[in-house]
Amino acid sequence: MGPLAGKVALVTGGSRGIGAAIALHLARDGADVALTYLRAEHRAERVVREIAALGRRGLAIAADSADPEAVTSAVDHTATKLGRLDILVNNAGVFPYGSIEETTVQDLDHTLAVHVRGVYLTIKAAVPHMGEGGRVISIGSCFVERVPYPGVSLYAMSKSALGGLTRGLARDLGGRGITVNVVHPGSTDTEMNPADGETAETELGFIALGRYAEPAEIAATVSHLAGPGGRYITGTSISVDGGFAA
Repeated sequence: MGPLAGKVALVTGGSRGIGAAIALHLARDGADVALTYLRAEHRAERVVREIAALGRRGLAIAADSADPEAVTSAVDHTATKLGRLDILVNNAGVFPYGSIEETTVQDLDHTLAVHVRGVYLTIKAAVPHMGEGGRVISIGSCFVERVPYPGVSLYAMSKSALGGLTRGLARDLGGRGITVNVVHPGSTDTEMNPADGETAETELGFIALGRYAEPAEIAATVSHLAGPGGRYITGTSISVDGGFAA
């Protein structure tokens, strides 16, 4: 049956990369999984088909994490269609790159809307659906602990906000048996940051293990936090970065 049998999860930004790997790992562990996507409907539907092939229910929801109404609606739609909500994984993200001089107000507002406001509002909508054993897991970044090269200040700042939110919500929700944690991935072999991409050689120089992560390795930590092994883990940040911040 799997450790997550009978559970329902929502993974934002679950159509590809780390998000898709998380959605599939949760399904393998027995959960029914909803996922949101912005534009890649065909990819989202492919993940849903893979979830169904594992014998679980899957649901793809078009939702822009920068849109407050869309994220709230996605949560409520998940709970309505799949009957409940036990696990929320805040994975949707953007990657602004450039110096502070190059950064526009629109860049700033959009990044914070997705990484901070969107996460906060998604959790706010999800918590009323959760009971004892609920799990909130956000996907941060290795740049929270170390920023070894220029151009990622806005990204690092926005992901750093998740640490404070995680610690605060762990206190707010602990009495209800809901855990809240953040996972900080390092360089991961995805379409957005391929292991053979232009920046790969530079990034490998900072990684103690000397290789990129596979998306499944990030997903394994998320699934552990979502399952029975995560019952007593809350308010913490876990790095899965191959020693990037060592």
